[in-house]
Amino acid sequence: MRGGGRVTGGTVRLLTAAVFALAGLIFVTSFNTAKGTNIRTDASMLKLSDLIQQRSTKNADLDESTAAVRDDVDALARRDDGSTKAEDARLGALEKASGTSSVSGPALSVTLNDAPPNAQAAPGYPEPQANDLVIHQQDLQAVVNALWQGGARGIQVMDQRLISTSAVRCVGNTLILQGRVYSPPYKVTAVGDRGALEKALAESPAIQNYQLYVKAYGLGWKVDERKAVTLPGYSGTVDLHYAKPVQ
Repeated sequence: MRGGGRVTGGTVRLLTAAVFALAGLIFVTSFNTAKGTNIRTDASMLKLSDLIQQRSTKNADLDESTAAVRDDVDALARRDDGSTKAEDARLGALEKASGTSSVSGPALSVTLNDAPPNAQAAPGYPEPQANDLVIHQQDLQAVVNALWQGGARGIQVMDQRLISTSAVRCVGNTLILQGRVYSPPYKVTAVGDRGALEKALAESPAIQNYQLYVKAYGLGWKVDERKAVTLPGYSGTVDLHYAKPVQ
């Protein structure tokens, strides 16, 4: 060895004992962490996506129970409580404005979808990047904003009615709406004058930009006219939640 050092038999035995002691410590630590389970493959170790899907399903169940309770409350409110016709009419108008009551009439449905997995650029366009081939939050928001601009009396995204506090948010190309998670294709349905709704879609600069990607890379875009649609009222909580400073 460099420097003329010498390793004795006692030193070797000491090093061997230290190695076995360290190996035993690692084994005990691993066992205590796993608690008798297979850390790498055990089905109970849920992925984050599984947890998100579980929470989304739970929120859907809670929405259904909330809707049932709200129906009971509305039934009690419709009993003779001494209110005047004018007060009842004002309450009905507030319910329509808040989106908590159903709305019916002619409608327009817009469906957006990611480009096909094997999408290629159309002639004259550059090769697509990953972000060019998926639906983004601004695409959905552009459709919703245009439909409101076109005078929609009610809008539903997927199976949920939008209200004034609804936030259309995407993480990647996954939609998170009112505590529930959705994957494309995304369907937006609006009740209102179909001519005015179509005009608002056509005149939206954001949607005109989206149409360029439809032409270049095959992003999904479909508009359907519907004669009669009933959008259910919003059934979730209407309480506002906001952050508070720590005292």
